[in-house]
Amino acid sequence: MTKSTDTTYDLVVFGATSFVGQILTRYLLETYGVGQSVSWAIAGRSQGKLDKLKGDLGPKGTELPVIIADAADESSLQVMCDQTRVIISTVGPYALYGEPLVQACVRTGTDYCDLTGEVQWIRKMVERYEEEAQSSGARIVHCCGFDSIPSDMGVWFLQNKAEETFGAPCRDVRMRVKVAKGEFSGGTVASMMNVAREAAADPQLRKELANPFSICPPEHRSTTRQPSLKGAEFDKTFNVWLAPFVMGAINTRVVHRSNALQGARYGKEFTYDEAMMTGRGAKGRLASYAIIGGLAGFFTASAIKPTRWLVEKFVPKPGEGPSPEAQKAGFYDLRFVGRTEDGKTIITKVTGDQDPGYGSTGKMLGEAGMCLAFDVPAEQPGGFWTPASLLDGKLLERLTSKAGLTFEVVETR
Repeated sequence: MTKSTDTTYDLVVFGATSFVGQILTRYLLETYGVGQSVSWAIAGRSQGKLDKLKGDLGPKGTELPVIIADAADESSLQVMCDQTRVIISTVGPYALYGEPLVQACVRTGTDYCDLTGEVQWIRKMVERYEEEAQSSGARIVHCCGFDSIPSDMGVWFLQNKAEETFGAPCRDVRMRVKVAKGEFSGGTVASMMNVAREAAADPQLRKELANPFSICPPEHRSTTRQPSLKGAEFDKTFNVWLAPFVMGAINTRVVHRSNALQGARYGKEFTYDEAMMTGRGAKGRLASYAIIGGLAGFFTASAIKPTRWLVEKFVPKPGEGPSPEAQKAGFYDLRFVGRTEDGKTIITKVTGDQDPGYGSTGKMLGEAGMCLAFDVPAEQPGGFWTPASLLDGKLLERLTSKAGLTFEVVETR
């Protein structure tokens, strides 16, 4: 069963007045206009803030339809869902505010995508609503920003090229962040702090966060030990020092879920990890230690109430972020190294033309929503999907033609 196409809107942006929501809304307005090929609306709980956003967007913005809905008001969420085929949500931290909307989408058969990187919340949503989503036809796609589209689609692209070149997928893939210029969003930081707080109080959650298959179906497991960078390490492929990548905790789990939902297309014993390049020689090694210390300090301080307030004073708040000029000055370059079971190697790269947490994320999220609205076949079953497992090549084409991403092969051997 899929939702009728006889709805008022193709797509609704919920949380349009949030910092990323404003970036997303402006991107959709500039790319698709109002009342043209795409029928869409903005939504949130404050009429005044939504009206201000429309005014800030200029003459075209004043034409945007508005829906009033509150993340804590189930009836308003139901009314919003009834009017559209797809909802894009930027209202986080999702562990605190996200479940009522997921529930409303599942019950109305409404497709949904968001920005969450909160693995513990994703697992709860899958456990509570997967069966109902499969019945209603709602396609739910989490992690449609910098975490985890570049990683998830980057691995999907690499495996496609490996199959074309070598006739087999790569059993092992490593992603390395060569460079990422930009800031974390306030929402991302708030989500990370919430995970640290929850984990400090829950030993079972700490165990779950150490499980790379935590959001995979129960039957999908590997007997091969998964790599997990904890300290400074030298990467012989690129001749650089490495440090843990803070987004790796969610990205690796999304990639493994993609593999599972594609019928273990990458292999039952597929391994994957992520890390940051910190440079060469002694300077690179010192930079790695500095990052490790900084991450440890952040998560430790975030987990303990007496020091959490201090962290909150110095990190961006939800709703805060860089100027449009700073967003456009940002970029990122990710490298993927894949090796087949018989030792063949392929290196690919993924780049984005704006800062990862804001400008690029807004564009990726918008195209994920558009892909859900227009590119996914009606017969595609409901359930909890990942970007690669549901949107695949159709999303890749949108990312490269509209959202400023590139995917390319660097080397095969």
